[in-house]
Amino acid sequence: MAELARTALGELSGERGGVVFLGREARREPIEVSLKAAVADEPDSVHRAWVGTVDDVVVGYLVARVEDLADGRRLGVVEDVFVEEQARGIGIGEALMDPAIGWFVSLGCFGADAVALPGMRATKNFFETFGFTARLLVVHRRFHAFDPVDADADDAPA
Repeated sequence: MAELARTALGELSGERGGVVFLGREARREPIEVSLKAAVADEPDSVHRAWVGTVDDVVVGYLVARVEDLADGRRLGVVEDVFVEEQARGIGIGEALMDPAIGWFVSLGCFGADAVALPGMRATKNFFETFGFTARLLVVHRRFHAFDPVDADADDAPA
């Protein structure tokens, strides 16, 4: 899973919004440590992880958590979902999302959140097949004088 997570993070760096996402929200090194809670799979855990395989080779993974909101409701959160490029389009992502959604429902979640960066149409379309719709848009303004990162992908027009 850690190797797949690093591959996923590498793909995000070239996407619009990817540089800021990697610096602020993305899973951080050491990835093995941050994945440990999800893999522990203890009965009362609010984290869970699934892997997708082809011929017993792991080609995808999904990490999810449940958050207790201030109003007492529970929200499912898809932290990571990734399938290797050569294994996309054959149902691995669906095989990962189905049990995650079932887990959210079993824990009383009223809904679930997931993230897709701007321009990642295939990711957005994937989530939409499971009934996800946008509920929050985050806008960003770069101040080049203060940001030494040259991220042309972040500056591309919408």
